[in-house]
Amino acid sequence: MKKIFYILILFVIAGALFSLGFNSKKQYEPNVYYQVYLEDEVLGVIKSKKELDDYIDKKGDNIKKELGVSNVYAPNGIKVEKIATYNKEISSVEDIYKQIEKEASFTIKGYQFTIRKTNEETGKESVSYIYTTTEDVFTEAITSFVETYIGEETYTAFINGDVVEITTTGSKTENIYINEDITIKERYIPTTEKIYNNSKELSQFLLFGKNIEMKEYTVKAGETLEQIAYNNEISVNELILSNPDFSGENQLVFAGQVITIGVPDPQLSAVIEEYVVEDQEVAYTTVEVYDETMNMGQMEVRQNGENGTVRVAQRVKTVNGVVTYVEPVSKTELKPTVNKIVALGSKYIPTVGSTKDWRWPTDSGWRITSSYGWRIDPYTGSRSFHNAIDIAGTGYGSNIYAVTNGVVYQSAYTSVNGYYIIINHNNGYYTYYGHMIRKSPLTVGSTVAKGDVIGYVGSTGAATGPHVHFAVWVGIPWRGYHINPLSMY
Repeated sequence: MKKIFYILILFVIAGALFSLGFNSKKQYEPNVYYQVYLEDEVLGVIKSKKELDDYIDKKGDNIKKELGVSNVYAPNGIKVEKIATYNKEISSVEDIYKQIEKEASFTIKGYQFTIRKTNEETGKESVSYIYTTTEDVFTEAITSFVETYIGEETYTAFINGDVVEITTTGSKTENIYINEDITIKERYIPTTEKIYNNSKELSQFLLFGKNIEMKEYTVKAGETLEQIAYNNEISVNELILSNPDFSGENQLVFAGQVITIGVPDPQLSAVIEEYVVEDQEVAYTTVEVYDETMNMGQMEVRQNGENGTVRVAQRVKTVNGVVTYVEPVSKTELKPTVNKIVALGSKYIPTVGSTKDWRWPTDSGWRITSSYGWRIDPYTGSRSFHNAIDIAGTGYGSNIYAVTNGVVYQSAYTSVNGYYIIINHNNGYYTYYGHMIRKSPLTVGSTVAKGDVIGYVGSTGAATGPHVHFAVWVGIPWRGYHINPLSMY
């Protein structure tokens, strides 16, 4: 009996020890929770990280609907770490969400496109970012941007390798590219950023930048595209860009017609490099000879003029629709030019120039790369009024001629127009020739005759390539007013 009693006592003691051991283990086992940080600041402790993620995603339904995405995520500065703690106090995901909402922006998974531009004038690099929901949004917008400036047919043919070889005349696309350095990275994008999920909206931004808001303009009686563009401080090409239905510069408009006015501010540079072969008419020059046997003021035509033809091959670089560089390759005479010869009854050179029959200021083979009017300056990238015409294509170091008789008014240099010369024709007109290769050998006060070589084509000053900046002023330059030089021909 005693033995049984002792055995029962042992069982009771063992049970008590087992019970104490179990309770002790339960009492000292830590809780596994998740601590939430925002930029290293503790927001609280939650029971489940997934519960927080699911709550953020659920609360982002409006964002998902607006951007067309599947999920919304925590801000980039959020960090959730697993911890073991004896503290049983935890925060609700609702409370944590409210704290996050006050301090940071939730994110979506998308793409960041980094665009690096180098200023050709200063050499400084600028960086900008574009955010999209998919890669396709950016790709389609870029394609639309390029096709706007280069043409859908030309771009498609180049991409497909359908390059037509030149047999006689025409153009061959050698390269098409975006000049900026663009990189892509998938990342979590704060929803406070402008995020594009529509390629059409992005392509409009790439074309017009912050000037994306268009205005309507009602055409007045007798107005032409050129007049409308001038009055709105844009070029004709830019006006056509804002009205895709227009067929070209010869588009007819009528009084009361409502058209769109937009001021392009391209965010990228669409470049096309072409090999161009074309036949150009070479206008004959009127050569004046002086005959002492004729009375002063008498004139006699001794040979009628006849225009010639040359076949010109050039490599042409165009950026966003503006020709920035012309490299002459070859020039073949197809039909010789016959100069008009006029005898004047005087043996000295008059200092008063004619107001008619002006000579062209360069050799044949020329191309007007920038017209008189509003434009985006190809060198500075800023919008300004171009008060001259830029003539390129005759080659670096080729001759620049006086268009008619006169006296050298100024020969100098500026950082914008490089070496230049101004001639006073003593008939109310002054002509300006800029970007010469070096200073003209003519000095102020020198008399020049029509056709005299007054300098050589260069690219000094603010120039993207060899050309002559040819301006015509009525009255002293910058005191009088400039006119379109082509109106004198």
